[in-house]
Amino acid sequence: MTVQEIADAITAKFGEDAIIEKKLDILQPALYINPAKLVEVCFFLRDTEPYYFDYLSCISGVDYGVKENMLGVVYHLASIPNEGFQLTLHVKIPRTTENGDLPSVPSVSAVWKAADWLERETYDLVGIKFENHPDLRRILCPDDWIGHPLRKDYEVQEYYHGIKVKY
Repeated sequence: MTVQEIADAITAKFGEDAIIEKKLDILQPALYINPAKLVEVCFFLRDTEPYYFDYLSCISGVDYGVKENMLGVVYHLASIPNEGFQLTLHVKIPRTTENGDLPSVPSVSAVWKAADWLERETYDLVGIKFENHPDLRRILCPDDWIGHPLRKDYEVQEYYHGIKVKY
């Protein structure tokens, strides 16, 4: 099994618009998935023979910078039945929305239970909402913390409840 074969299967099942971009000639080959098809693609990768990507090892939020005006989510998958074969999925979204809300992608917590806390961490630190997440709330910062600390345009607040934050 190769990443190109997986990409071909995804395209055959979900259409040409399911994969936005492929990076196959790098250390961790990656498929850039259309956010609207993310959950369907993930269920397909988990449940379909010969793939069985049954293990979600990591979700990372990425800030591509204010100039590029994009955020991303990276999913690291492994197929334990296939000797730990690994696949990386990326989703890129604009960092700003028309109405000023946080950008969002669909939650994959229904696909892999491990996504629950990983998505909460990404929401908390990068400011990406996960649609249909069962309990989306901050996990590392206090509930009333201002901003998302891993964004490149983040400015540390000077005081938090009367306590100096910056040293």
